[in-house]
Formats: sequence, C-alpha cells, structure tokens
Amino acid sequence: MTTMTDSSVREFKMPDVGEGLTEAEILKWYVQPGDTVTDGQVVCEVETAKAAVELPIPYDGVVRELHFPEGTTVDVGTSIIAVAVGDGAAAAAEPVQEAVAEAAAEEPKPEGRQPVLVGYGVSTSSTKRRPRKGAEAPAAAQAPSAAIQAELNGHGPAAPAAPAAPAAPAAPAAPVTGDRPLAKPPVRKLAKDLGVDLATVVPSGPDGIITREDVHAAVAAPEPAQTAAPRSEPAAPAPSPSAPTSYDTTRETRIPVKGVRKATAAAMVGSAFTAPHVTEFVTVDVTRTMKLVEELKQDKEYTGLRVNPLLLIAKALLVAIKRNPDINASWDEAAQEIVVKHYVNLGIAAATPRGLIVPNIKDAHAQTLPQLAGSLGELVSTAREGKTSPAAMQGGTVTITNVGVFGVDTGTPILNPGESAILAVGAIKLQPWVHKGKVKPRQVTTLALSFDHRLVDGELGSKVLADVAAVLEQPKRLISWA
Repeated sequence: MTTMTDSSVREFKMPDVGEGLTEAEILKWYVQPGDTVTDGQVVCEVETAKAAVELPIPYDGVVRELHFPEGTTVDVGTSIIAVAVGDGAAAAAEPVQEAVAEAAAEEPKPEGRQPVLVGYGVSTSSTKRRPRKGAEAPAAAQAPSAAIQAELNGHGPAAPAAPAAPAAPAAPAAPVTGDRPLAKPPVRKLAKDLGVDLATVVPSGPDGIITREDVHAAVAAPEPAQTAAPRSEPAAPAPSPSAPTSYDTTRETRIPVKGVRKATAAAMVGSAFTAPHVTEFVTVDVTRTMKLVEELKQDKEYTGLRVNPLLLIAKALLVAIKRNPDINASWDEAAQEIVVKHYVNLGIAAATPRGLIVPNIKDAHAQTLPQLAGSLGELVSTAREGKTSPAAMQGGTVTITNVGVFGVDTGTPILNPGESAILAVGAIKLQPWVHKGKVKPRQVTTLALSFDHRLVDGELGSKVLADVAAVLEQPKRLISWA
C-alpha cells in the first residue's frame, strides 16, 4: 500500500460563510474520493441559517476523504474534506481505492467501535482526542440494544448474556463521577437551553462525544422509566429514549427545523416580542397603475425586464420614504438611539423551497425605474434558484411582502429584524368602486403597513401609507413627487 505523510494532506474546514454562524448542513457533494480538484473548484453546497452557498476548495490536489455524508449538519471549524496535495496527490487514489475495497470485504467486528459516518475510520477519529476514564462507556452502552436485536431476530440464547454487559452501561452515570462530559460548544448551549444536565446524557458519538440527538433523546425520555428500568430489566433501557418519538408515519410527517427555516422562526419570534408592532390598512383604487404597467411592457426601454405591479409599488414606497425619511430607521438597543438611514436597501420577501428569505436591493433609492426593474428581476430569479448569497440578505432597511400573489387580500406582516417598517400588498381584484360619482368595476387592492412603534408614531406611519396609496392611485405623482 502506498503511504502518505500527514503533511501532504490538507483538511478543509467548514467556514463561517455568514456573520457569526455556528453550523451549516451539507446539501450536496460535487466530488468523491479519488477525484482531482483545483484551486477555486466548488466541492460542495451547504445550507446555513441564511442561505445555500457553494464552497470552493482553496488548493489543488486529489480528494482523499469526505468526512460527512450529505444531509449532515456540521459545526463551523470542523474539517469536512481531506485533500492530498503536492507529492501526496499522485499517491492519493490508491489508498482511497484500497480503503473502499477493504471496507467492503471486511466483516464489521462487534467488539470494536464502529464507524458512524461515511469516510470516518476508527483509527483516524481515535487519534483526535485523548483517552478518558469514561471512554469505554459508549461501547458498553451498545450492549442492551444488541441484546434486544438478538431477541427480535429470534436468537433466544443471546438474552441471558445481556445482563453481564449492562453492569457497565448502567453507568451512563459514568460521566457524573467527576469527568467533564464531552460535547461541542453548540451542543452544550443546546443542553443549557433545554435544561438538560450533560452528566446524565448517554453519549453516542465517537470517543464518547455527546451529540445533539443525544440531548434531544434525553429530553424526550421519561425520567422515571430511565432510572427504574435498568435495575429490574437490564435490556430495557435502550428502547426507552426512542419510544416517545415514535409516531404513525401514515398519519403524520415530521420535518426537521433547520437552516433557513430555523433562522426565520427564531428571527420572527425575536422581532414579534422585541419591537412593538402596529399595523395600519388602506384600500386603494389602482386601476391607473395597472394601465401604466401595461404601457411600460410595450416600451422598448423595458424590453427584457420584469415589469409588473410590484415594480410600481416598490417605486411608490421609495417615493413615500423620500417624503418621510424618518420611517427609514432602526432601533439601537445598546446605545438607546434611533438610527435614521440616508439610504434604502429595499427588501423583497421571497418564498423558496428552503423557506422564506428576504434579500434586498442595495441603494434602491438611487435607481431609475428601469434599473429597479432589472434589480427586482435578478433578485427574484436568484431566490428561485436558491442562489441568494448571505450578503444579499444583510443590511435591509424596509421590506415589501407581496401576499397578493397567493390570492390573499392583506395581512399583518412581522417586521424583518433590524428594520422599522414592512409593507404587505394584497391581491389586486376587480371590485365595485365609486369613481367620478358612479359605481364602476375598478382594480382595487388593500395595503398593510406594519411599523415599530418605538421609533415610528401613528402620524408618521399613516403619512407613509397614505403616500404609497396616493402614488398608486395617481401614478403621475411619481413625476411630481420624485
């Protein structure tokens, strides 16, 4: 077997692709062990709490090992791929192929610790951490589940052997003896948030490391069953953590909350209970705006651009902000100050397969109508493809959410964290409307403006909403008010 020194292998670690993110999920690998990679080549796609991002490798070489399979959530700073570089690159393919062949030919041995992730070998992970007094506990803790599996398979004789092994596992309390339980910082934080004592958690990770799943299992498991069962029936503790999570898959579906959805949920809860929300509504005749949209579609200057009602609604909001600049602000809790922005980064809420995201158009206030049309088109296309970058979702000042595309009349939108206002646009429908003294069918919509009442009072919020409605009712105000 060809050998390589450790110096010829580079470990590529999960980077922080956003601001202060602690983890990311590996969505897809674009390379496999034995593949040649070059500096700047994209090797995988990951999803953070903000967006899906492609990661390029920073050096040339041959892929030696993928440390995690697709679908795994990995902490920032953890190595995810090993690449043989320099002199070691030429020899990298052979050991990779041999390792795969050996793994397929060898029977897994019950007495040793088994690899739990694709690409992880026992010897590699065992060199990464010093031995601890309670390190044998995870291996022993596997005995009860093995005994139960033997029973389910009909191997009666295996049952009597089980009591001998549980003598050690009943020491899931082994970590309580003074050794600090092994767990990464995010896992410790999770345990703290859920009120779980790590010393009471049975670890399942390599070298006795406590994982997120172990913490959740400790929360789900009923305490009385966990403490009483091992004494009377040693083989029973294993199923108790999983029992509470069982459900009828034909009647229920469970979807893990992670990535963008998890971040959105946390942000919305934080916003709803931090900023005092006020929402105002106005119903407006937008018939003239709809006619202008059709005229712009025929204009050669807008050829190839996305022209729709949202374009003019966005422009109307920008005009209203120009007339009422104090609405474009944020609340600085630390300094106890209101920060008025002299620029508008216009956020557009977009529903994607990975959840709701709010990318924003930088300096939208300075763009002409054709430029704004181009920016909106690019923003929507990028979001639909799942390629929105974290930078595109940072620094927003106000947001528009178009619930009308779903046939909804209006709503009470929650502020995007750090912003002072959000405008919800309802469906545009033909409705009976008094026009020039007569009831006629007109194109009508309802607008809703939510704002942070700490820095926007009722007068200011009402003026902004009224100005948006006035521009949409009489689009010529785009010229006279701009």
